[in-house]
Amino acid sequence: MILFLAFFSLFPFPVFSSTGQSNYFAAIIFLIFVIITLLITYFASKKTNVKENYYAAGGKISGFQNGLAIAGDYMSAASFLGISGLVFYSGFDGLIYSIGFLVGWPIILFLISERLKNLGKFTFADITSIRLEQSKIRILSSIGTLVTITLYLIAQMVGAGSLIQILFGLNYEIAVWIVGLLMIIYVSFGGMIATTWVQIIKAFLLIFGASVLAFLVFKEFSFSLSNLLYEAVSVHESKMEILFPGKLISDPISAISLGIALILGTAGLPHILMRFFTVPDAKSARISALYATTFIGYFYILTFVIGFGAIVFLSQNPLYLDDTGKLLGSNNMAAIHLSHSIGGEIFLGFISAVAFATILAVVSGLTLAGASAIGRDLFVYVIKKGKANEKEELKVSKFSSVFIGLLAIFLGIFFEGQNVAFMVGLAFAVAASTNFPILFLTISWKNLTTNGAYYGGLIGLVATITLVVLGPTIWVEVFGFQNAIFPYKYPAIFTVSISFIAIFVISISDKKTNKFENLEKFNKLTRKAYLGKL
Repeated sequence: MILFLAFFSLFPFPVFSSTGQSNYFAAIIFLIFVIITLLITYFASKKTNVKENYYAAGGKISGFQNGLAIAGDYMSAASFLGISGLVFYSGFDGLIYSIGFLVGWPIILFLISERLKNLGKFTFADITSIRLEQSKIRILSSIGTLVTITLYLIAQMVGAGSLIQILFGLNYEIAVWIVGLLMIIYVSFGGMIATTWVQIIKAFLLIFGASVLAFLVFKEFSFSLSNLLYEAVSVHESKMEILFPGKLISDPISAISLGIALILGTAGLPHILMRFFTVPDAKSARISALYATTFIGYFYILTFVIGFGAIVFLSQNPLYLDDTGKLLGSNNMAAIHLSHSIGGEIFLGFISAVAFATILAVVSGLTLAGASAIGRDLFVYVIKKGKANEKEELKVSKFSSVFIGLLAIFLGIFFEGQNVAFMVGLAFAVAASTNFPILFLTISWKNLTTNGAYYGGLIGLVATITLVVLGPTIWVEVFGFQNAIFPYKYPAIFTVSISFIAIFVISISDKKTNKFENLEKFNKLTRKAYLGKL
């Protein structure tokens, strides 16, 4: 029945190419992807009655597989379409996002990947709650997780609806419902096992597709980067300026602040942190982080080539420009249009289907992280005080995945037509200002207290949301005021500092000895994690 609905939800509608002609090849590829992943979900559903399998795929994912799955979880449509679109628009400046995304991985690799595996089981709140009071720290961790994944989900769902509307000719609301319902099926029935394999398949398809696209671009310039850049400079309206920074971000504070959000936010994204619990041991966790860094780094190099290739092939081609000379469907369509320009209808269909699958894989990981925060952190340890049985916990988590999926669908429809790009930046800022400081200080600072982590983290969360609302993105562009109260679009340089300072000051001034701060147990586990013996 599911496959029947999926088939007829796609094919009664025309599937458009960059030229406005029907392209059913994209729908066929995407349908094959859906069929394969639904079959995986069916077999995975037979094993998800145990929480180890539902949350962490039984800890049986290898380092290589997990590295590929992390890359699949992390390389979103914003990365593929957004960064290549930014390079198409501004040249060198577009790389600040890819560099920021990538630099966050050494932090995960060298500081927390092994300890995540050894100190936690299913969520990053498991780690902090070893030392700190269960209820307070899990409430804060759940709030940070749910705020982050909700913001991220809105951006992904709106992007999915808009992209599919353009590519497949589907109604926006139908497109959002397709993504949302498939996401619910993957997570509620297949758990982490299904989600992992959806991400692995998607990562392979995305890396393969981007590699072929970059290869075709390079082939046109005799595999010479200098020839590509020379041609891009000659056709771009900004000429040599595209080889230098300054078009997107002109002041150093904004540049540093954005970099901090991307780097530290990566190390605080709950759906990424969960992936380190799926491997069997600390060594595999470190290996998976290394593989993920390699895959993601390689992919971002490809987006650079794709972006500059789009400048050459699309900037002066009226087939892909509107009446005002701007790219059809916005700059985010640069990679899609390039695939048609250089590879024809069939390759366009493949890249379009991969873009759709990319969104589907990312939202599945986000939904599972939110479901685990509700089912495990809130229900088991806050509401039930740790006394819920496994059956109850899984039931709540699976119902939570349905709730989060439906919420994402309705929010995606509600925000139709809105510029929600700032939500991705806000999600990273929240992760950097709330999740990362607590996680990092739990692992590295023995004087951290429950009150310090709880109230300091809340201060970081409130400061982040407040400064984003008062900044140019919302105060001026959304609310319509003439001048922003807070002058910078990216507040992370301030909010991360506020969070660390607040946690430090409150912890130092907290004279009360907390019986929950079991340092002896924590230090023993930390030493084992450091030595990689677990």
